[in-house]
Amino acid sequence: MPPPDHPIRAALLALLRERDTVTSTQAAQALGFSSGLCSFHLRQLARYGYVEEAATTDGRARPWRLAGQPDGPDLGLLARELEDEGYQRWLQHKDSAPADWSTDDAFSSVLFLEPGELAEVGAQIRAVLARYATREVSPAARPVAAVARLFPLLPVEQETTWPSES
Repeated sequence: MPPPDHPIRAALLALLRERDTVTSTQAAQALGFSSGLCSFHLRQLARYGYVEEAATTDGRARPWRLAGQPDGPDLGLLARELEDEGYQRWLQHKDSAPADWSTDDAFSSVLFLEPGELAEVGAQIRAVLARYATREVSPAARPVAAVARLFPLLPVEQETTWPSES
């Protein structure tokens, strides 16, 4: 079965790789689409074997996960820890890497976004990454960590409270 090339479905798959399980409501909040639209695309992904329903704790929520994933600990947290550890290992050894692998593209930016734009940027990044995550791997390919964190910057003096809107 070919990978889905629909941008919403690609974003949903990328979100599931990041979070392990999501409901259509959680996906809608993260990606900036409606819950109904996310629900429809999750059902379509399930129809073709990409996702499946995950165990539910309250009987009401309908969480989804990537197909064939075991129920268990938060693998997203483990993945983030491994990415951080892997990046530190890369920094220590990148001088000895082959020339065509000796560069990385680490960068950061401070953006001024509205809530909907934050979700839109996240969905666009997930869609780009999903194109590479679902393709057939070539012999020359190596695993590459792609880490993007989009979150509102809170003032240091107000760490535990949300600043008031002006």
